Amino acid sequence: MVRTLSTAARAWVGAFVVVSAVLLVARLVGADTVGEVAQWLAMPALAGVLLSAARWPRGRLVNLVAVALGLSWLGDLLPSFAGEQAFLVMVGCFLAAQLVYVVAFTPYVRRSVVHRHPVALVPYGAVLVGLVALCAPHAGDLLLPVAVYGGCLVSMAVLATGLGRTAGLGAAVFVVSDSLIALEQFVPGWNLPGQDVWVMLTYLAGQALITAAVLGHNLAERRAPAVPVGLTVPQAAKRDNVTVLV
Repeated sequence: MVRTLSTAARAWVGAFVVVSAVLLVARLVGADTVGEVAQWLAMPALAGVLLSAARWPRGRLVNLVAVALGLSWLGDLLPSFAGEQAFLVMVGCFLAAQLVYVVAFTPYVRRSVVHRHPVALVPYGAVLVGLVALCAPHAGDLLLPVAVYGGCLVSMAVLATGLGRTAGLGAAVFVVSDSLIALEQFVPGWNLPGQDVWVMLTYLAGQALITAAVLGHNLAERRAPAVPVGLTVPQAAKRDNVTVLV
């Protein structure tokens, strides 16, 4: 796909790759300030990729995913200035992002595992129940917000499969990232080596894969000819003498 991108879109891809690399290295070596700034820049760069690469008209899906990336950016940025409320602010921003993703992906539910492979819902449900069960003993008053967020996150992951394997994989990786955050926050003794690196790696990869899938969907739609009801493709081409883009 990269070869088909405009110069501007390629520049945004390069920016996202560089920022992501800086962020991961900074987390690895403990350069917190550099990592924090890089994290603030990651989602704007990815949104730049999406908006510069998508073909016009961008459509509902691209626009909603751009909003979700913007809310994710707020989830990366605002906690740095929220003091003791940092975790709640982060959860609130990402909850809003997950809800927007759910709205964006819902029209594709008939292509998702909900209709095509219902048995695949079992592992998604198991992840949600297991995560809430692990966090519950020490979540206190935050148990309900954590459960609601988990439900929205897993719903997003299920619905993302309607856009294909890339989106489904990206959403699943996103679930891993947020699950690691929850385990660190609420499970005493949780000690994953390189926790911050794994959280950021899965977060960046998940968002990037979702964005790539949305772009792929956009480009495929914009290449497909719009055929009026009752006409075959050759008839529509002969009538209009042009390729009509949807």
